[in-house]
This record gives sequence, C-alpha cells and structure tokens, in this order.
Amino acid sequence: MTNTTHFGFETIPEEQKVEKVAKVFHSVASKYDVMNDLMSGGLHRIWKAFTIAQAGIRPGFKVLDIAGGTGDLAKAFAKQAGPTGEVWLTDINESMLRVGRDRLLNKGMITPTLLCDAEKLPFPSNYFDRVSVAFGLRNMTHKDQALAEMHRVLKPGGKLLVLEFSKVWEPLQKPYDVYSFSVLPWLGKQIANDSDSYRYLAESIRMHPDQETLKGMMQEAGLERVQYFNLTAGVAALHTGIKL
Repeated sequence: MTNTTHFGFETIPEEQKVEKVAKVFHSVASKYDVMNDLMSGGLHRIWKAFTIAQAGIRPGFKVLDIAGGTGDLAKAFAKQAGPTGEVWLTDINESMLRVGRDRLLNKGMITPTLLCDAEKLPFPSNYFDRVSVAFGLRNMTHKDQALAEMHRVLKPGGKLLVLEFSKVWEPLQKPYDVYSFSVLPWLGKQIANDSDSYRYLAESIRMHPDQETLKGMMQEAGLERVQYFNLTAGVAALHTGIKL
C-alpha cells in the first residue's frame, strides 16, 4: 500500500509531497519577503528577532539554518558568529535558496549554501552548536525524521530552535480563519499572481501539530528542556530544545 500524507487539506501519496511543495515555493520565491510583510503586518520580523535573541549565537559557533529560504536568520547568525564561525544556509527548494544566497552576497556576506533535505542532512553527527528552522517544518513529509536529524547533527549542549505557525488563541480562531482563507489567497493573487499557493500555506498551518504536540515530538526526538513561547496569541510559536 502507498503511504499517504497531507498537502494542505488534501491527502496525497507521500512521494508526491516534495514535488508539490517545491512548486509552491518556486512560484512564490521572488515575492516571498513582500508577501511575508503583507501577510503578517511585519510581525514575522519581530518573531525572527525573538528567535535570533533566543539562539544566543557567540563568535566561533557552528550554525545550521534549515529551510532558510531568503536568509533572514542566516544573515543575523553570520554576523554574530563572526569570521571564526560557520553558518550554513540550506533549503530543499532551489528557487528559495538562490534568493537567500543572492541577498547575503548583496550584503557582502559569503556563507556556505547547500541544497539539501532536512530528513537526510549531509552533515556529521555532533557538529553544530545551533540548528534553526523557521516556517519550514510544517512543509516536511516526515517531521519526526527531520527532528531526529536535527538532534543528530547538534553537539551535546547545542540548541534547536523551531519557529513555526501554530495554534492561535481560541477566541481569535474565527477571525483568523476568515483572514487565512479569504484575505491571504486574495493577497497572493494580487501580489504574486498565485492564490492557490497561499491557500495551501493557510491549510498547511491548520494541519501542523499544535504547541504541545510539537513539544512532545521534539522530546521523542531526544531533545531535553523543551519549551515554547507563544508569539502574537499563538499565531506563531518558538520551540527550543537542548541536546544533552
């Protein structure tokens, strides 16, 4: 029997998910940052700033940014890690990775970039001081496998940071649904000429594990001291965990 997974609200064979997600991000890559600002009213920048602060990057740190997209976190991490550090910008989507690489180069920053799958990370075990993934975990087919890989490549004492859309505060659920399923696809159509991709993004948020479930998944992957911070009434949440 063919294993199935979710692509938004649609149930599909597992082997089709990577290709379908790739099409979404190939389509939106050039307008990704503009749409993020419009969709979140700029709040994504505050969420990322909070994540960067929680990461506590120090000079000389080795850092892996997974699903790094347009490079917001990698850029900040590279500044903090300095010339003795090592910050990798990675993504499974070539279009997104090119945008991120070019943005870093335009800032005069040369950091290693790599096209890779988070479920099969091409790095040695116990290598990185920090691993981050922002708004990428929900698009992965086998989240448990990806989390296990993130745990594997962390050094003992290293920290994983997962920033992702999450379960919004219950009284806000209905207006949030109206915004997600009516306004977001309309914005996608107007700005990126692609309403379907933004409808998928809204659906993928609803299918993503809630705060407590993701906390449990991180613990099952071997992480300790797992905690989460609700951001903007749970629209997003930052989960952190330590490899002991």
